Amino acid sequence: MNGPAGGEPIRVMLADDHRVLRDSLKLFLEKNGCIVIGEAATAEEALSAAAKLRPQVLVMDLEMPGLGGLAVTHHVVKLSPAPRVLILSAYDDEEYVIEALTRAGASGYLLKSDGIEELINAVRAVSAGKRYLSPSVAPIVLGRLQSPDSGLSILDRLSPREREVLRLIGLGATSKEVAARLGISPKTAQVHRENLKQKLNLRTTADLVRYAIKHRIVNPD
Repeated sequence: MNGPAGGEPIRVMLADDHRVLRDSLKLFLEKNGCIVIGEAATAEEALSAAAKLRPQVLVMDLEMPGLGGLAVTHHVVKLSPAPRVLILSAYDDEEYVIEALTRAGASGYLLKSDGIEELINAVRAVSAGKRYLSPSVAPIVLGRLQSPDSGLSILDRLSPREREVLRLIGLGATSKEVAARLGISPKTAQVHRENLKQKLNLRTTADLVRYAIKHRIVNPD
């Protein structure tokens, strides 16, 4: 199957924990000039498969089980050659959009609410080396660019690893459990926990949990 303008098919990898959604995305993409060369249901699988398969575009769900979509993106864009990462998200919050495009290094941010038809436009754009933003997300980025003196939000100051630690804490993980999940020492996990309290101006672990829920780092249910 030929890609856009009769060229080679765009090699795409899908990373999402919902099999039904992956199947729908794959069917749609392969009808529109792409070839899906790999799939992943967890963040760890996505990282491993991307390093092995080297897709042109990695469609990455923001809320991937495990490390999380942003942490995987942060690692994947350092590969050589690096896939272009298109974040697929249910959230249009400024914190998510800015972190995905700046700290994590994603090339695009597509809202699930935009519908599957917009996916091919996003994939084609990022595969061509361009940036892609959902129409409803674009004003967020433009507003930030037009107001550089507004400064970074607190969440913007967190690294992808810190954000993932916060997500795990929000899910109730202890420092030992965080360490096991991320492959770091319990001491390092505890350091991350204390740094998060300092950066977010919080006092207790319970405060961190409430913060994670309030800012939708985790879902309350």
